[in-house]
Amino acid sequence: MRYEVNMRFPTVGEIATTSVVTIKRDNTLLEAIEIMCEQGHRNVVVDDSGVFFILRINDFLDTKIREQGLDISLHNVELAQLPVMNKNETILDTMECLSCNIEYICVVNDDKTLYGIVTHTDITSSIDPDTLMNNFCLHDFLKLGRRARWIEQDLSTKEVLDEMRNSASDSVIIVEDKKPIGIFTTKDIMRIIRKNSNLDLPIKAHMSSPVESMSIGGSVKEALEFLKQKHFKRVVVVDEMGNMAGVVTQKELISLTYSKWAIFMKEHQEELNLINETLISKNKKIEQLASRDPLTNLYNRYKFSQLFDSLYETMSQNSSKMSLILIDIDYFKKINDTYGHNVGDEVLVQISELIRRLLRESDVVGRWGGEEFVVLLPLANLENALNIADQIRGLIEGQTAHPFKITASFGVTEVKESDDLKSVIDRADTALYEAKESGRNRIKAR
Repeated sequence: MRYEVNMRFPTVGEIATTSVVTIKRDNTLLEAIEIMCEQGHRNVVVDDSGVFFILRINDFLDTKIREQGLDISLHNVELAQLPVMNKNETILDTMECLSCNIEYICVVNDDKTLYGIVTHTDITSSIDPDTLMNNFCLHDFLKLGRRARWIEQDLSTKEVLDEMRNSASDSVIIVEDKKPIGIFTTKDIMRIIRKNSNLDLPIKAHMSSPVESMSIGGSVKEALEFLKQKHFKRVVVVDEMGNMAGVVTQKELISLTYSKWAIFMKEHQEELNLINETLISKNKKIEQLASRDPLTNLYNRYKFSQLFDSLYETMSQNSSKMSLILIDIDYFKKINDTYGHNVGDEVLVQISELIRRLLRESDVVGRWGGEEFVVLLPLANLENALNIADQIRGLIEGQTAHPFKITASFGVTEVKESDDLKSVIDRADTALYEAKESGRNRIKAR
């Protein structure tokens, strides 16, 4: 399409692939592989009660290599959770998702049900190459080996699979005398799994050959057209002698395209305003993400440390008191193991709300890690802090939102003028350990 003055960015719903292969997380890994092979897909979306994950070939390489059984529940397989976007959001909104390693974005309806999947291929296919500079060459921004490796042809297939698993790479280029002679991707992994092929054979026995490549002097427009025509995820780039020069991925081309779009859109004030508003909104979201724990919305450790330094300086200048409480949920691992991580997350959210309910606006509460919370109480001496800790302890013990009992242990300390955050936390942690050792659901001070 041609971009006119009244153009709008397409929505992700308009470019999403709606024919998505899905499976419930209650199914087994073997069932998932059978569906992938039957449908010819390298991935399958796993639905865990409305939370969506992606099962990729690399996720079961460990099982294949160690010859473990495949008849295990997908609950026991560590899967990557997909970023989620509403189908009415635009391509511009995909920018923050492109920074992660997952090359898929889950597109949902307004009611949060699955609508489809957007891949880097979908985004690339929606780009008009005529908006790019025809004279901008791959050589100008080639990033060598960023998403693919090239290896010698006699390396064993098992060693290649190990390397791909460890580096989370989805492909390797096989070379002979520096020239690309084959490629080994997740499609080839599916093929050897289906055929139960011998992994001790050299990789040249299982690679796809020949390799289609582009010259390092090719333009970005040509690279985009090459990807669209061949349905490839990457461009293998060679120099004037036919030797490997590098690999250019869809993500790199997309990033370049967004930059070119920004220049192009300066001619159209309305669209430029849209870009500015979107980027301002995203900067605010990034700032929020940088300071808050995504589950509980409490301050994260980094932001809490900053606030401690600021309040410590105020305490020192005014010769005032300040105390800190370290809180740890008792037997939290047992809750996760017995009732599942979703219930464990609900407990963490509930506890964070209970803590906030008792605190003043001037108090600072953060998630210190796992099941640990930390509270900073300006203008509070040790006696005040112990009283507040006991109120929080009683409120947690008295909650009835779950069929099981929840308690927490507390370590309390008063901040000294010679302290830094580490020394304060160390004292509180020692007190917390004593509370645990003395029977839990207790408060100890140091």
